[in-house]
Amino acid sequence: MTFKKFLNYHDLIGHHTLLYGETDTGKTFYTSKFVQFLLEKEKTDPNEITILDFAPNLKHIKSLKIGGKIGDFYPESVNCVNLTFTGEIIPPRLNSGNKKELYKNAFHNYLKTSQILGAFNENPTPILIINDISIFLHLGNKKYLLDTIQKPNTFLGNTYYGSSISKDFARIFSLIEKYRVEYLIKRIENSIKTD
Repeated sequence: MTFKKFLNYHDLIGHHTLLYGETDTGKTFYTSKFVQFLLEKEKTDPNEITILDFAPNLKHIKSLKIGGKIGDFYPESVNCVNLTFTGEIIPPRLNSGNKKELYKNAFHNYLKTSQILGAFNENPTPILIINDISIFLHLGNKKYLLDTIQKPNTFLGNTYYGSSISKDFARIFSLIEKYRVEYLIKRIENSIKTD
């Protein structure tokens, strides 16, 4: 499916949708606008919407915006069921100087993201929103994630899929990420590229 700058959010209800693409292509922005649509236009009960935010805090690196939370774009998302963890997500490639640091950071993120995925699976809601899925996919089980995505009636998530975040020591890491995202792209009902 091709990306339109003005998504018909009503058409996403009752379906499973994945936005994927490069950094700074609006993935988190459009995801947050869907949450806003659900709350303000559809008058959805916020207790029916779970948000799992795997993204690191927003950073500006050169001319790119990296990371960013749903709440950065739509503060009222705090009224939904936000499953959170203590501490922060570490951008694994950007905050690493070598392969050992890369995997240490990815493991740190895996512990955080798998914790809240598990919490959702114990008490699922009809609507699930996941921001920055690739953070979990670096070390997480893609089948487990797909099973989680298929539980709710409505799913909207986004993931990095590109080459703008790259370092020589992370080539294999990035390749594995790419293959795992492609696994989801092929299996999620609506997969929409944002760049």
